[in-house]
Amino acid sequence: MEIYFEVKTPLNVEIRTTKQYWKYLIDKKHRVMQEKEDIVIQTLNSPDEIRKSKIDDNIFLYYKQFDRLYCVIAKHMGQKGYLITAYPTDRVKEGEVIWIK
Repeated sequence: MEIYFEVKTPLNVEIRTTKQYWKYLIDKKHRVMQEKEDIVIQTLNSPDEIRKSKIDDNIFLYYKQFDRLYCVIAKHMGQKGYLITAYPTDRVKEGEVIWIK
């Protein structure tokens, strides 16, 4: 599978996604994210806030304000990880604050 992008987060974790998964994400899950790869990359690279999921210690939620607030969710596996989803949101979800800009 061809890597579409890979981004280092402030937590020093390399988050990646494939072209195939990105297409699935924008076609099937969150059409609103079409042509918003830059927002996802910037949110992972330079978030306003990072939170840990209340349900899974390996899931992290990255938030950044652009034209609206965006959430990018990634799974961490040591120093590597992968994109789960990304979408605009109205609010920051509950969860332990891990990092703030």
